[in-house]
Amino acid sequence: MNLDTSGIIGQSTTLADVFKVLGKVAPTDSTVLVTGESGTGKELLVRALHANSKRADKPFVPINCGAIPRELLESELFGHEKGAFTHAIRSRPGRFELADGGTIFLDEIGEMDLSLQVKILRVLQEKEIERVGGTGVKKVDVRVIAATNRDLELEIAQGRFREDLYYRLNVVPLHLPPLRERGGDVLLLARHFLDVFCRKKGRPPLNLSTDAMRVLSAYSWPGNVRELVNFMERLSILVDGDIIQPQDLPAKILDQVGDLSALPQLPEAAEIVVPEPTVVKSVPATPIALPQTDFVWPTLKVLEDKNMNLKEFLETAENMLIDEALQKAGGVKNQAAEYLGIKRTTLIEKLKKRES
Repeated sequence: MNLDTSGIIGQSTTLADVFKVLGKVAPTDSTVLVTGESGTGKELLVRALHANSKRADKPFVPINCGAIPRELLESELFGHEKGAFTHAIRSRPGRFELADGGTIFLDEIGEMDLSLQVKILRVLQEKEIERVGGTGVKKVDVRVIAATNRDLELEIAQGRFREDLYYRLNVVPLHLPPLRERGGDVLLLARHFLDVFCRKKGRPPLNLSTDAMRVLSAYSWPGNVRELVNFMERLSILVDGDIIQPQDLPAKILDQVGDLSALPQLPEAAEIVVPEPTVVKSVPATPIALPQTDFVWPTLKVLEDKNMNLKEFLETAENMLIDEALQKAGGVKNQAAEYLGIKRTTLIEKLKKRES
């Protein structure tokens, strides 16, 4: 099977093992639980699951269960009816309805309140949802993929996560290894991100000296790929020459690795030339996701099919993009606003309006 791996770069055996499982489970409708430390790229893996599934031309709808206040999350997931609460001036579909026919990604499922976990369990069992304030149920055809950086078995033991929901979600477990366990992938990724940031900033390519590569290989990367990306962007801005030396690296890295002369020599994998990343079709995170090769503007039929008016449609699209930007930025509003192409103050106003 020719896998679309959504730009995931790596040649390590640990990552190859992940791809083997991905290739087997992606074409099915089985529920998948993706685990891994924060910053390892779990959403990229989930998007690859969707891109290689039979639902690839249907909606992919992500929601970060830890980024939305508990009192709002139920409405976001299941929608609400007009008058369900003070500011519910009209009915609104939730993420499960918007994902109908496609995939919903419940990120940071371990952060979800126990009362909501019961309702997620019902969706998995009965394939139906009930809007907040609603009196009837709606059938939904949705594949559920969840992700967490928590140890859910420990959460169960401490009474914070339902055991029955865990077993419903954990049909096929997929564990994304931390960067420190991916060997030569550290240098592959470092070179890739350096090239990306240098091109973005219109500066000549930067190269890593042998000693700098030894330091990067020895560092434990507690923040995983997200931390590596941030460091490579910093170097693309601050390094004046064309070769990065150990003294150019952040003090945090140098302090941890210690004496340079005591570091091991580079593994053979360090000599591998970084392959050009495969350009992968983006998976739209909107309720009108269409075949991934082209963007197609929504039509009135979309509003009719989703029983939405124009204002509701635009609000839904905006909220989903904001949530995705916040998730991509790790909750940092400045960075999220930059992804969205708006001012930070504008983003904060939109978030306050949504919570009111």
